[in-house]
Amino acid sequence: MGWDELEATVSACTACSLCQSRTQTVFGVGSRTAPWMIVGEAPGAEEDARGEPFVGQAGRLLDNMLASIGRSRQVDASHPIYIANVLKCRPPGNRNPQPEEVVACEPFLLRQIELVRPRLVLVMGRFAAQSVLHTDAPISALRGRLHRLRFAAGEVPAIVTYHPAYLLRNLADKAKAWADLCLALDLEEGAAREA
Repeated sequence: MGWDELEATVSACTACSLCQSRTQTVFGVGSRTAPWMIVGEAPGAEEDARGEPFVGQAGRLLDNMLASIGRSRQVDASHPIYIANVLKCRPPGNRNPQPEEVVACEPFLLRQIELVRPRLVLVMGRFAAQSVLHTDAPISALRGRLHRLRFAAGEVPAIVTYHPAYLLRNLADKAKAWADLCLALDLEEGAAREA
């Protein structure tokens, strides 16, 4: 399935009950050939309204975080990224996604990763990390080290960090998120030296 077919399939998806309450699906944004991919949790109210992941106050914080390391969601940026969520539809009241919803959406996210073919995935938030890494470990145990996301076409290195919405409520953890971004840069630079 290529990009157009995948996006149309997501848009028409009725695999779980979230299709009944969504305004629209939130497919993804950014460069489809980006070296980095960000995976978030699920759309919130603003994302559901606009059809784009990471908008609003958390989105602005994410954009600032990315700019601080020379990255951008803009397709024509010198170091673009691609952003997608584990879920493509907003859970009512921004509740945590249910296991059956994750199962329904997982093939879409895996196909996005396969199509982007990023050199690195930055996983943002506890729920996203636990979903894509298939673990119940707390984010404190997952961040600060390299993980591997496995999918049909192979594997890709992944770094776990805090979700921007969490950082807005927990300012003290911004320094840890900065350390995670630096780790991601270090990994990319190390891989470039080895290539």
